[in-house]
Amino acid sequence: MRIFTAIVAAAIFSTPAFADDRALLTQYEQQMADAIAAGKTPVWDKYLDASVIYAEEDDSYKGKAEMLKEIQPLPKGLGGEIRIVLLSYAEDGDTAVALFRQVETEHYYGQTIHANYLTNTVWKKRADGWKQIEGQVLAEKTDPPAIALPAAQLQKFAGSYRLKDSDPVTTLTVADGKLMGARGGKSPSQWNAETRDVFFIKGDPRIRKIFQYDANGNVTGFIERRESWDIVWVKQ
Repeated sequence: MRIFTAIVAAAIFSTPAFADDRALLTQYEQQMADAIAAGKTPVWDKYLDASVIYAEEDDSYKGKAEMLKEIQPLPKGLGGEIRIVLLSYAEDGDTAVALFRQVETEHYYGQTIHANYLTNTVWKKRADGWKQIEGQVLAEKTDPPAIALPAAQLQKFAGSYRLKDSDPVTTLTVADGKLMGARGGKSPSQWNAETRDVFFIKGDPRIRKIFQYDANGNVTGFIERRESWDIVWVKQ
């Protein structure tokens, strides 16, 4: 009997203990997502704490009153669905932190587009249940579609480029019909064409390489655009 009891106890304590409220808060977050397209303000009013701070993907942050004003029915021609996926959860007493992914399918005037958002939330258990006291939404960036350019057209970009007024050098070559860039002895990376003169590296969607020309159409260098900031490289 003692052996059986010990085995049962070991099985119980070796199993990870998850807080039951992770499912409840995921349900709340899904209800809030479902309420957006229909403009159901009462759902957000129910789950947002009076003191909530909500940071949005457009670089703004708002309190509860401002957030509730944004929950309006979508105009005619717009629609969509958001699926909530719980990525990480931690609960400590009356406070819970839940990281979600919002998987959005948007119907935009007859066309369908997709987007994912990371949404980090903090919840506080009040007398009337869980309330969201903080939220932050970040759009997950993705690579743009690449186009194919002839090797002969890529060849005009080949050469060495020096960082303006400094020493680092980027070398571009064409191999197997692909534009390859290497800097400082590192392994080369493929530069993918977004347009004829704009390139990107897969997995690094924040940066674009934009080639520059002189009056005669000769390549003079490229701009490495990081969000809204430009770093200038000059062709040697």
